[in-house]
Amino acid sequence: MSAGGPLALAGPVGRVAGGGLTRRRLQTIVIGLVLLVSCAASVLALGLVVESESPFDHAFAAQHGADVTAVVNPGRASHDQLAATAHLAGVTAAAGPFSQVTTSAEAPAPAQFGGGMAQLPAITLAGRASPGGPVDQLVLQSGHWATAPGQVVLATGQSGPQIGLPLGAHITLNGLPGKPTLTVVGTANSVTGSADGWVVPAEIGRLSSPSTPVSEQMLYRFASASTLTALHADAAELTRALPARAVAGTQNYLAARDSETSNAAPFVPFLVAFGVLGLVMSVLITANVVSGAVVAGYRRIGVLKSIGFTPGQVVAAYTGQVLVSAIVGCLAGVVLGNILAMPVLAQTANVYQVGALHVPVWVDVMVPLVMCCLVAIAAVLPALRAGRLSAVQAIATGRAPRTGRGYGAHRLLGRLPLPRPATIGLAAPFARPARTVMTMTAIGLGATAVTLAVGLTSSLNDVVQGLSHANAEPVQIQLPGGGPGPGITEVPQDCPPGAVVTTPKGSHVCGAGGPQPSAAAAQRAVQTALAAQPGTAHYVAEANQQVSIVGLTQPVSVTAFRGDATWTGYDLISGRWYSGPGQVVVGSRFLAVTGSRVGDTVTLEVNGKQVPVKIVGQAFNTRDNGLTMLTDWPTLARAEPGLAPDTYDVGLQSGTSATAYASSLQNKLGSHYFVAINDAHSDVLDVMLALIGTLTLLLAIVAGLGVLNTVVLNTRERVHDLGVFKVIGMTPRQTTAMAVCWVAGVGLIAGVIAVPVGIAMHRAVLPAMASAAGTGLPPSYLTVYHGVELGALALAGVAIAIAGALLPASWAAAIRTGAALRAE
Repeated sequence: MSAGGPLALAGPVGRVAGGGLTRRRLQTIVIGLVLLVSCAASVLALGLVVESESPFDHAFAAQHGADVTAVVNPGRASHDQLAATAHLAGVTAAAGPFSQVTTSAEAPAPAQFGGGMAQLPAITLAGRASPGGPVDQLVLQSGHWATAPGQVVLATGQSGPQIGLPLGAHITLNGLPGKPTLTVVGTANSVTGSADGWVVPAEIGRLSSPSTPVSEQMLYRFASASTLTALHADAAELTRALPARAVAGTQNYLAARDSETSNAAPFVPFLVAFGVLGLVMSVLITANVVSGAVVAGYRRIGVLKSIGFTPGQVVAAYTGQVLVSAIVGCLAGVVLGNILAMPVLAQTANVYQVGALHVPVWVDVMVPLVMCCLVAIAAVLPALRAGRLSAVQAIATGRAPRTGRGYGAHRLLGRLPLPRPATIGLAAPFARPARTVMTMTAIGLGATAVTLAVGLTSSLNDVVQGLSHANAEPVQIQLPGGGPGPGITEVPQDCPPGAVVTTPKGSHVCGAGGPQPSAAAAQRAVQTALAAQPGTAHYVAEANQQVSIVGLTQPVSVTAFRGDATWTGYDLISGRWYSGPGQVVVGSRFLAVTGSRVGDTVTLEVNGKQVPVKIVGQAFNTRDNGLTMLTDWPTLARAEPGLAPDTYDVGLQSGTSATAYASSLQNKLGSHYFVAINDAHSDVLDVMLALIGTLTLLLAIVAGLGVLNTVVLNTRERVHDLGVFKVIGMTPRQTTAMAVCWVAGVGLIAGVIAVPVGIAMHRAVLPAMASAAGTGLPPSYLTVYHGVELGALALAGVAIAIAGALLPASWAAAIRTGAALRAE
């Protein structure tokens, strides 16, 4: 057979490979499934890592985002003059002009806030006939584009998500005569936020009035736009090309990119961690499955050599056999990986406020190619080793593990007070040490992912609670004329009775109107209402101001509390809470920007007066990017004797409904007071938990498939032994228990090892996420694993092992005694 040349050999090799696929259908299916899930996990993990590294840049390039957006006064520049700017030197593309108006509006409030109407921030509506164009291509995310008057498409990340308007909701434009109404027919995303909503161009005329004049929006891309200096020069050239004072304002994309980059930064460390876990597991399990399949075929290889097959033919036959199922599995895995990535990337894009994220094409191409190369290497190496054996050696090796392996373990474990099937199963891994190590590693990585996922979930929930203070102070009251308190960024100017206004911290139910009270009267009214309101546990007044720090050019946000504020929910990263005048607690970025440490003294400057203060603690507080300072009332009052509170933080008694409490309190106080419900919900947390859950599930499935493969190989190798066991009385249930024990002990060891590894990864990943967000972390956010939980996590490896072993164990139990004996 060896003398016929390559063409003559193709037939026998092909028949052997095809025969192996049909004769060992289970093995073929297992290889295909392992490659399918491994490839899917790799595509998802690598795609998320790549897209989360710089999501804004990817979306900006894909959507042809505007380098510069210019707002032009149409009374000072004609349509032809605007059109001519598209041909300025350095302009590579332009879109517009799009007519736009800015007006106030209201919309139905979410049902959970009691219905009514919610006051919206001022919104900018632009007239566009379609979402496409050479610049600022909008990504339609739901519904359809506006095609008729009375329809509006809302921008995601802007008005839409903040008030939760569904398709079909109505927006009333308060700032226009007759208060026209628009129906929400879709949502779309502009990567640079060029508008809050879009209508058909003809609609703009109906939505304008003397108090809401029409302006024109022009969008540009420039050849040189990578730096702020270049963008300023581009904007200046544009301004010079139009009549004087025609350009009302410009904005560039760098501000949007900086904002979204800071939002994306915390995602990257944990995506990299899960991505690396997924890739390593995929490589290990794929190599284990493929090499095991070849080793399991040693006996057949010996038969092939005895009838004249050369080592090269043996290698070609077995490599071809596994590559066929591997290619099918990889192709299906790419499809599955993209399907799994679609909803996760859609959520991620929504949080990043970019239009769309997709798995890059090069990832879809590279992953299956790498996997197939890995499969080929994993098949060639053992096939070469088998090809060098004589026919007799290959047949002997294929019938059983090497003589002497595992006998000592069998004798030792046989002395344990356990059923004999269990001890036989527990000793079996010692017969194949290399396979056992690979299986243990795969299970350990899966259990590590579970441990890391549990820790990250607990820590991220602590982070959200720590930032929102929703547990400690579920209700806040803003006084008339006061500046916004922490988390309250929009103050309603016109709030009709019964309306519900949403803020980044919750909702506000407007009460009865009346003349605005004085500052002293407002404080007396709030304190009286709080004292009389059932469910009040405690409250504290606060004043929020921007102050200067000597030696620092940036302003710093200072919150001064009048009374005990230790209960307000500010978790400390280091140091302690202030205990008297002249002491402050600061945010992490304050320490980084000023170069100071806990124990140092800095000087506040307010109204020309300097107040030295000592930093006694570092708080987990990201308000104003961490440039924050917390102190007591006398410290700030020294520089501002007339200091008055603008906000009251309220803690509630256990079992008190925050919504009912706030609604009742608002009705008592009236519309000049702003009662906000502190909401701990976070879209970022939702996305992170979805990512953690998806990746952990995939990694656990990959580990389980590795276990399944191990048990299948053990069953094939020991099929004759199974027949003998059945002859001497082993029941199907005992056979199942024995097969499960083949990997249960390995799973227990892997799980025990995985717990400290997972905890170490948690302690590395979470601080890296916090550092990317520009903050430190309180120690309690890292100590989230407890005794009972650690014991349960140690059993994660056993759970993965049993889940992967049950199906092949049931096959082993169902093997007929005669068939098993004949398999010799």
